[in-house]
Amino acid sequence: MPVLVNFKICDNSRDCSGIEACPTGAFYWDEDNKTIAVDDSKCSACGGCEKSCPVGAIRVAKNSKEYSRIKKEIDADTRKVSDLFIDRYGAEPKDPAFLISQDKFDIQILESVKMSVVELFDNDSIMCLLYSIPISVLFEGMDIKYRKIRMKDDSLLGRYDVGKLPCLLFFRDGKIVGKIEGYFGIEKKKEILSKVTEIIS
Repeated sequence: MPVLVNFKICDNSRDCSGIEACPTGAFYWDEDNKTIAVDDSKCSACGGCEKSCPVGAIRVAKNSKEYSRIKKEIDADTRKVSDLFIDRYGAEPKDPAFLISQDKFDIQILESVKMSVVELFDNDSIMCLLYSIPISVLFEGMDIKYRKIRMKDDSLLGRYDVGKLPCLLFFRDGKIVGKIEGYFGIEKKKEILSKVTEIIS
């Protein structure tokens, strides 16, 4: 099998860009097992899935030797998805990989197989990029899926009774389990970390 997926840093989403990029349908969503999968018999090893992955979780091997090398690299990888979070809470995203449009909310968040956190923000909610709390600090070591949505209208705000931006919404199995509203500067790190821990646990 030429394709390997590093699930340590993959959010394992049905909306995976690798699925969309695959010209043969070899890379697909396994509905029964709720996971990304590859059909070896259809894979042409074109590399389209690898190029499309924004976090480098998909790798394509050209031969068995390369496959073994990549597999060893993945096995030795100690990272988690949360290690890739470079954005700050309430700030314009630096990494476009975690920014989604509102119309992707259901498939990316509600249908996620992992616990998911979505940050709702708009330009007016950005207090200070330099002093807002890094997302990597909020979810350090946690196995969650995180996305940002820039608000274009009030549909999600009304749907989840959000009164203040930025806002973090927490979902498990498609159901909201927690909400944190408003700006938290670095001086309030302990306060927001306590809220996150309470919700996650």
